[in-house]
Order: sequence, then C-alpha cells, then structure tokens
Amino acid sequence: MEEEDRIEESSSVRLRGRTFSGGGVSESRWVDGSEVDSESPPLSLFNDNEAKEGYGSLRRRLVKKPKRVDSFDVEAMEIAGAHGHHPKDISTWHTLALAFQTLGVVYGDMGTSPLYVFSDVFSKVKIESEVDILGALSLVMYTIALLPLVKYVFVVLKANDNGEGGTFALYSLICRYAKVNMLPNRQPADEQISSFRLKLPTPELERALSIKETLERRSSLKTLLLLLVLMGTSMVIGDGILTPAISVMSAVSGLQGAVKGFDTTAVVVFSIVILVALFSIQQFGTSKVGFSFAPALALWFFSLGSIGIYNLVKFDITVIKAVNPAYIYFFFKKNSKDAWSALGGCILCITGAEAMFADLGHFSVPAIQIAFTFVVFPCLLLAYMGQAAYLMKYPDSSDRIFYDSVPESLFWPVFVIATLAAMIASQAMISATFSCVKQSMALGCFPRMKIIHTSRKLMGQIYIPVINWFLMIMCVVVVSIFRSTTDIANAYGIAEVGVMLVTTALVTLVMLLIWQTNLFMALCFPLVFGSIELIYFSAVLSKVLEGGWLPLVFASFFLSVMYIWNYGSVLKYQSEVREKISMDFMLELGSTLGTVRTPGIGLLYNELVHGIPSIFGQFLLSLPAIHSTIVFVCIKYVPIPLVPQEERFLFRRVCPKDYHMFRCIARYGYKDIRKEDHHAFEQLLVQSLENFLRKEAQELALESGLHEMDLDSVSVSSRDYRTRDVPGNEELKVPLMLGTRSEEAETSNSEAASAALPSSIMSSEIDPSLEYELSALREAIDSGFTYFLAHGDVRAKKNSFFLKKLVINYLYAFLRRNCRAGAANMSVPHMNILQVGMTYMV
Repeated sequence: MEEEDRIEESSSVRLRGRTFSGGGVSESRWVDGSEVDSESPPLSLFNDNEAKEGYGSLRRRLVKKPKRVDSFDVEAMEIAGAHGHHPKDISTWHTLALAFQTLGVVYGDMGTSPLYVFSDVFSKVKIESEVDILGALSLVMYTIALLPLVKYVFVVLKANDNGEGGTFALYSLICRYAKVNMLPNRQPADEQISSFRLKLPTPELERALSIKETLERRSSLKTLLLLLVLMGTSMVIGDGILTPAISVMSAVSGLQGAVKGFDTTAVVVFSIVILVALFSIQQFGTSKVGFSFAPALALWFFSLGSIGIYNLVKFDITVIKAVNPAYIYFFFKKNSKDAWSALGGCILCITGAEAMFADLGHFSVPAIQIAFTFVVFPCLLLAYMGQAAYLMKYPDSSDRIFYDSVPESLFWPVFVIATLAAMIASQAMISATFSCVKQSMALGCFPRMKIIHTSRKLMGQIYIPVINWFLMIMCVVVVSIFRSTTDIANAYGIAEVGVMLVTTALVTLVMLLIWQTNLFMALCFPLVFGSIELIYFSAVLSKVLEGGWLPLVFASFFLSVMYIWNYGSVLKYQSEVREKISMDFMLELGSTLGTVRTPGIGLLYNELVHGIPSIFGQFLLSLPAIHSTIVFVCIKYVPIPLVPQEERFLFRRVCPKDYHMFRCIARYGYKDIRKEDHHAFEQLLVQSLENFLRKEAQELALESGLHEMDLDSVSVSSRDYRTRDVPGNEELKVPLMLGTRSEEAETSNSEAASAALPSSIMSSEIDPSLEYELSALREAIDSGFTYFLAHGDVRAKKNSFFLKKLVINYLYAFLRRNCRAGAANMSVPHMNILQVGMTYMV
C-alpha cells in the first residue's frame, strides 16, 4: 500500500509549490477541441453553391461554423493549396508486370488448393454416384465465383484506403469519416492533408449522418468496432501460421505414394526443412521473392489448366454440366448432414482469398483484378473439373486425387512444381501478415517492432524480423504436432471464414457511411455474402475438437495482445492530457522558465497535440539549465496511408515570443516508414521552423496594416487572433486563409494590401524582431540538438478494479518493457538523449 501511495503521489509534478495538472492550456493562436468542431473544416473551404439553403438542416449538422481559426488549420490549408498531389497514371506494361508478380505473392495459396480440396471433401462424403461428384464440383465452382471473384475482385478491392487493403485499412477509412478512433488526438488540420480526401455525405444520405453520429456518440460501438477489426487482424496472422503448414505438407505428401518407405515422419521432417528455408529468404523482400516465384507460379497455373483439359477430354467431359447449381441441391438432398460437414473442405478452395485485399498495398487494384480474372480463375476451374472427370472413372482415388490424376510421365516435374508452388503459397499470407502488423502498429494497436523496408520504389513492401521468426516457429510446431493435413485443414477453415466475415461487416459499414450506395444494394451485400460465409462458418465450427481450436487460440492470443496495448496506450494518453501544465503557471515562471537558458535546441518528444506535457516540469526540476529554444515534438500517425513530405510538419508558437518555445507535429501515415536519420530530421525540422517564423512575421505585419486601415470587416486580437462572426466572413480571412479563394481574388487582394501598406510592413527582411529570432535560432542550431525523452511507467490507481491492475501493471507493463524502445523507434541518437522517469497513474 505504501508503495502504491508513493506511485500515485509521483504522478503529479510539483514545482515551487504549484502542481502541473489538468486545466485547459490557452496558448497563443490556439483553439481547443471544445471551441472548434474537429470534424468541421472552415466554411470557406466549400463552394459558394454548397453553402446555400439547399442543404438545409443537414448541412448545418455536417458543418459547424468555427468561432476562430487555429494556426495549425491555417498552415495545413496553405500547404494543401500549394502542393496538390495527384497520383501518377501507371502504364499498362507496369500494371501487367505487377499482375505477373501477384502470381508469386498473392495467389500462391489459392493456386495450391487443388492439392487437398477434393481429398478433404470426399473424406466426409463417400462417392456413390455422379451426384456426389457433380454436387461437390458445383459447390467449388460457385464458391470461387461468388466469394473471390464477385465479392473481392469487384467489390472489396474498391474499398481500399488510397491503395492500401486489409482490415486495418478499412478501419482507418472509417476513422476518417467518423471519430471512432479510441485515441483522441484528431485535429482539423489533419483533414487538410492532400491525401486525406475526405468527402462529406451528401444531403440525400441522411442515414450516413445518423450512423456517423451514433458511432461517435456511443463508446460501446467504438469498442465493438475496434474488437471486430482486431479479431480480423488476428485471424489473418493465424492464416500466416496455418497456410505454410498445410500447403507444404500437402505437396510433400505426394511422395508417400511414389517413394517406398517415405512415411509420415519423413513428410514432417521434409516439410520442416522447406518451411525453414522459406522463412529464411523473407529478408530479401517481397519484390525479389515475387519475381523469383512468379515464373514458377505461372508454370504451376499453366500445369493446372493443361492437366485439367487433358483429364476432361480423356475421362469425362460431361462434368461441365456442374455449372448447373441444381446439383448443389441434389448433393445436399442426398447426403444431408455429411454434405454440410463437407463444406469445411469445400471452403479450402478459396484459401488465401483475403490475401488479395490484405496484400493490396504491395501491388495495385488493376494488377490483382487482371491476374485473377484472366489467369487464376479459369485455371482453377479447369483443374477442379479435370479432377472431377478423373473421379467419374476412378471414384476410389479421392485420397490422392491430385497426384493420381496427373499423367504418370509428368509426375516428377509436377511434383517439383507443386512443392515450389506450396512454398510460394505461404508467401501470400506471410506478406499479408507483415502488412496487417505494420498497419496495426501505426494505429496504436500493436507493440512497436523493427520494420525493414525492402523496396525503394514500392513503399508497401516490408519485412518484420520478429514476426517472421515467430511465424516460422509456430509453423514448425503445428506441423510437428498435427502431422496430418486433415486436422490442419479443419483449423484452416475457421481462420479463413472468420476473416471474410469481418471484411464483410466492415465493407458494409463503408457502403453505408462513406459510399453513396443505394440502401437496398448496401444491404444485399451482407445478406448475400454474409449468409454464404455464415453457412460455411457453421460447418467449420463443428471441427473445433478436431483441430479447429488452433486458430481460435492464435486469434485469442493476438487479440489480447493488441487490445491490451491499445487500452494501455489510450489510458496513458488520457493521463498525459489530465496532467498537462497550465499556461498560467508558465506565464508566472517568465521567459527564463525559472532556470538558466543556455544556447541550443531541445526537442522534447511527447504524444500530446494540445498543451504542455507534464514531463517538461520534470526536466525543469532535474536539470540545472534548459535550452534557449524548446520544441515540443509530437510524432503523430493519421488514418491515411501516406503523408507527403512537404506536408509532414506543422508548427505553432507556445507562450509569448521571448519564451522561444514551439510545438511541432510530425504527421505520418500508417504506411509511412521513418527512414530518415536524425540529421535529416533535424534539417527538415529547422527549415520548417524558419519558414514558420517568416510566415508569422508577414501575417502579423499584414494584419497590423489592415488594422491601422480600420477595416471593419476584419477584427484581429493581438493575443488570440480571433475572427469575428460577421456576414461574408469566409471571404474576409485575407491574411490567413491563403489558397482558399480564386486566383483573381487573391491577386487583387494582395495588390490592394500591398498598395495600402507601407513597404516597411511588407518587408520581413528588416523586421528587427524576426531578425533577432532567426539569429537566436541559428545560434541555437550551432550549439546542437538535445533530445528529451520520458522513460514512462504506467500504473493503475490503487482503487482500480483487480482486472485493470492485472492488465496495466503486469500485462501492459510487460509489453512496454519488451517492445522496441522509444529512442530506436524514433531514430534518436543515443549520445544526445536526456531521459527522465515519469509515472502515469491511470
């Protein structure tokens, strides 16, 4: 108890008898979230015709008129107006090259499904008549046509987040349109990033606004949405474990009938050797692996199609009549419960379908669509029809249907290609796992880990060593324990269908909230595809005791890790917000901050986007002097894939000018990788700071000149820069909202202002205060940079519930101790670091 009391007391920082706690921070040129709606951009950003009465009450609900302008918002709008980013058109040959690569990365898993689908289906249903064969074939054909082709290729791929796919990409897309992110650090300035592409719902879509308001108002729905996303991500990681195991074992098991004495133990050992080799080459990158594997997969699909045509012509071409879905009805009518159980094997024909969406960041939508529509889909149909034709004549060959249906003279070449294809099949889910983990890390839902970029051209191609070796170890354990593809197949079905259900739910929400989709069409999507997936899910759940428990264990483990990390991070952020230093106390300290100011720049890293962090008080207490220039740096991830380099930094001043204190928000997308070293980061930061000081001086001079001219339509306060709510105010924000008007209006206004104002006002070169501040900044730069970091410890309050204490004090603390350190994660040089301990009571 005494220890807990000491911890709780240490959570408040005291300096000269005053407490740095709570309270709103009223900094110059600042507006907190309560004063300006964070969802609403300034009205001047909209066209004139959009502001008319046609929008009625819905427009008033969508866009609230701000009381004053935040300097971050102004700077963001100016940057967005100056730098318009338009995606370059990708050439046809480049798209075809990417489509060729997708064969080696995306479609390997689905391409190897003919190795084990029919053998698993007919282990549940005995072949007694052609109805059994044609019904199973019809099930497989329509499963491939409806789920991968119709659902993913034509619908889900269009729900990408600026070219990024996966469950977290859908979540970030939803977070941009509704404030459902558990971490409350969103700012209006984020919406001005050129790649944000936020489109407000149209007045016709009243339901979109209702859904948005419901999601934002009810915290339980936010938590449910987050858990749904985390569950989908956990299932994808589980797929990354099970896919290599079942694919490699299925290929290697072909030797059992061809080589005497090649028993189950030999299959297991040989599979483990191949798996270790596969994971060892991941460090060379997706691009190199894709180009290396794509020719082998192209040959594999060609072999599937050719052998399928051969079997169709030689044995029974009449199996083509399975395109009639009536055979599905006959199949269930004849076999009833056994047919329902066989669905667990049938779903294996679309294993890896989720990789088409999860791996989208590595390629492009047209590339994935072209490869599936013109190569993968027809070759798979031919392969399954060929196997069915062979079974029509040899119904007892269902156990080894794939290798038995291969012509004897081609067995060894096909075996070699099948083994390579099985290795490549694992690549699809391994790449998808890397993408999902990276996205979840950026959105604060996974512990920090080292990420290696493997391509200079394609930013989405990454390699995560810890995840790679973890997947390898788990694959070896799964193969060693199960020793059979049948039990692994039971486990695989649950993971695959679980991811599809999550994707269906999220895409439905995107349709209702974001897309301008007809309500009937939006509801048809979950009714059709969700119903199909639920039927399959009910079938695979019956296999829980026969191996299906494995993906549930994996999913529960990763779900717990991700939710605990997110939960602890949100509580830590809320604690920092509560304990931030009040501006009144900073003003009482004076420009010396109660200590000695020495030349140099101090970069204090923190997570706050508002206010002064309490850790700054700890540094004032612990250090005999503080740097002449202080910059509070916030590394912030916004819910978009990429942030352009010129829109990376936002600056603003903290406290009066003589304090020389600034706030810098460095914004990154969840697909961005911080590859720049600290020297490049310092150079970019200083350059942005100098630009900010010059821009500020020009704006102040212009505002002062306009004030002297007694322009009644503009009122500027020297302290907080407020803008009065007057009619036509959107067009009169002359000094700040550059880039929001037409070029003619901007030119005429600037000419009028230039003519009216003295030349001394318009020239920032001779502004003594600017010259003094720039010279002080250069002197500080010459003295060097120092990085201030908080070595934080998060503890639950002593009156918290037992479960909260267990989660925060032990589980979350364990994750923080063993994840990547803040200095390494932020590319900070170890020689220039100053750290102070800090305990956050949550």
